[in-house]
Amino acid sequence: MSERTTVPITTLLADVRACRHCAEHLPHEPRPVLQLHPSARILIAAQAPGRKVHESGVPFDDASGDRLRDWLGVTRAQFHDPTCFAILPMGFCYPGQARSGDRPPRPECAPRWRAPLLQALTQLQLTLVIGRYALAHHLPDESDGLTAAVRQGQRHQPALMPLPHPSPTNNRWLARNRWFEQDLVPRLRARVADILRHS
Repeated sequence: MSERTTVPITTLLADVRACRHCAEHLPHEPRPVLQLHPSARILIAAQAPGRKVHESGVPFDDASGDRLRDWLGVTRAQFHDPTCFAILPMGFCYPGQARSGDRPPRPECAPRWRAPLLQALTQLQLTLVIGRYALAHHLPDESDGLTAAVRQGQRHQPALMPLPHPSPTNNRWLARNRWFEQDLVPRLRARVADILRHS
C-alpha cells in the first residue's frame, strides 16, 4: 500500500483503527490495537491482541504484558509511552481462541498495513521480535526455530532481538530454557535502559 507512505501518521493510524478488512473472520467486532509515534526508539513486533487487550484497547494490558515489562525492566508508564515504544503486532485485532491459546494473527493484516507503519518509525534502535509469527515475518530465512533464534540473540543484526512470547502458555518453554531469564533478560534490560536513557 505504497500510496499510504506519504500521508500524515495521524491519518494512517486513523485508517488502521477504522479497518474492517477481515471482519467476517473475527469472533468480535474489529478493534485494532497498536501504539506508534515516529519518535519511538524500540519496536515491539508481537503476535496479536488477546481477549483482555481486545476489551481494554490497551496493548499488552494482560499477564503477557506484565511479564514483558518485567523482562524489559520498564514501568507501565514507560511501556505505554509511544515516543519510547512502538507496538505493532502481526495482527491488530483479537483473532479468537483456539484449543490452546489464541488463534494465529489474521494473515491479511501485515501485508496491508505493516510497510507504511514501519516506514514511519525513523528513529528505531531496537526491534524486539516476539513469538514465532513475528519471527517468520521479520526473519523469514530463520530455519532453526524460535528457541535457536532466541538463544543466538542478535546475531542477525544488532538492532533486532528475537524473544519468546511472554504468554503464560509459554511457562513450560521458560522452565525448559532457564538460560533465557538468567542470561538474556539482564542483557535485554541493560540494552533497553541504555536506549531510553539516551532518547
